[in-house]
Amino acid sequence: VQLQASGGGLAQPGGSLTLSCAASGFTLDHYDIGWFRQAPGQLRGPVSCISNRDDITFYTDSVKGRFTISGDTAKNTAYLQMNSLTPDDTAVYYCAILDCRAVSHGVNQANYWGQGTLVTVSS
Repeated sequence: VQLQASGGGLAQPGGSLTLSCAASGFTLDHYDIGWFRQAPGQLRGPVSCISNRDDITFYTDSVKGRFTISGDTAKNTAYLQMNSLTPDDTAVYYCAILDCRAVSHGVNQANYWGQGTLVTVSS
């Protein structure tokens, strides 16, 4: 069982990046999937999650209207499209298996973590 995150890198303010989270060893579509991030000196916190089971899509307030979470069943991969990036989005981003309903109600935890991918937004 593995979650492989990729797609991080350097982006300019106002730019875009798309993060990918490829699952292996299990079918991603059977689980709630989401993204957390940890900025330097800060605690890790949720960014977005999606639950097909509960028909829930969650975004933390600071990314609403800029980030979009999605999944590709055929590729067994989840994505986080990030637009209008700001320096405040600089962080290590982690994909995770979680309970999206719980996360949307403030629970800051996941059931299984992938490794992180670093996003740096700077001019």
